[in-house]
Amino acid sequence: MTKQLHYQQLGSGKDILLIHGLFGRLENLNMVAKTLSENYRVTSVDVRNHGDSFHDSVMDYPTMAQDVVNVMQHLAIDSAIVLGHSMGGKIAMELALTSPECVEKLIIADIAPVEYPPHHKQIIAGLQAIDLAAVKVRKDADNQLSQYVDDVGVRQFLLGNLSANNGQFSFKCNIENIAKNYANIMKTYQGNNTYNAPTLFIKGANSDYILPEHRAEIVRLFPQSRARVIQGAGHWLHAEKTVAFNRSVISFLASR
Repeated sequence: MTKQLHYQQLGSGKDILLIHGLFGRLENLNMVAKTLSENYRVTSVDVRNHGDSFHDSVMDYPTMAQDVVNVMQHLAIDSAIVLGHSMGGKIAMELALTSPECVEKLIIADIAPVEYPPHHKQIIAGLQAIDLAAVKVRKDADNQLSQYVDDVGVRQFLLGNLSANNGQFSFKCNIENIAKNYANIMKTYQGNNTYNAPTLFIKGANSDYILPEHRAEIVRLFPQSRARVIQGAGHWLHAEKTVAFNRSVISFLASR
């Protein structure tokens, strides 16, 4: 039996599918989902080893893209507009390049179709080092994680994965599976297909995830792509500048 990703739906109309990033969960894109649900049916998913979705030792982009196809088939969605942030953007790109019939339009938030050098190792080490048995309140976990991660906002984002049950804390995301597959997560699409439907790349002006040297590969794989830059935003552009981000998405969807 095929395992199904956990999902939530809002609104009605043409289908939009939202995919969150590494260490995230579908709630991260709630402010985007809420706005889009005024005119669309929005399906937000938790990717494998994240949120309320199943845990699995396999975690690569072909497999995660197939997870999305399985959800679409389960919901009888033949084709959807697909929006992905960060790792979710790479899943969305993999889906568009390998199953283009499933993707009507593509929106990629602050990620490029390139292999990135490892840059989450300190975060992974910090999450693995947390002694959950010693966590009585969330602040205890924050104190432990602060030895590895200086940025308060990043720690708050990561600790959004903590879940309490009868006073015992656990992580919703499967840290060990993510750690084992981290090299795969840094990789990119491995084939030679192109996606020839409208595509929007949205970059946070203060982020270095999309750089000028990535442009040639973006244009090669996504010849109908265009770009928008959100001023004053970093990698979490949809949370930092929600109004501007949503305006960019809506404008793109309205264009022909």
